[in-house]
Amino acid sequence: MSTTTPTPPSSWPCLRIDGKGKAQRAVLDISVSPNAKKTELVGWHDGALRVRLAAPPVDGAANDALRKWLAKEMGTPQSQVELLRGASGRRKQWALDTAPEKVMAWLASQPTLQN
Repeated sequence: MSTTTPTPPSSWPCLRIDGKGKAQRAVLDISVSPNAKKTELVGWHDGALRVRLAAPPVDGAANDALRKWLAKEMGTPQSQVELLRGASGRRKQWALDTAPEKVMAWLASQPTLQN
């Protein structure tokens, strides 16, 4: 059994893996468009996942909506989804305290990311 850190495939430029062993977590780069009709993954933007958010960019509402959406999509508690960078910008980095393989499987299952 290998103990090396899994490397995300080059087809996932939005994903990097931080930490080692049980402390590993996935970090996603996400580009958001607030004030959409519904929250959904719509594809790629400059190497990041492009997500439309049904929340305004006011008082952290968009960040809260994105945290809830990511937690639901990954099947993980919101407490395991942490905003690392981009609190007030459109480009964000989110750390997910879940197995990187789970995130890679989720990415692979998204029809909008297949090209």
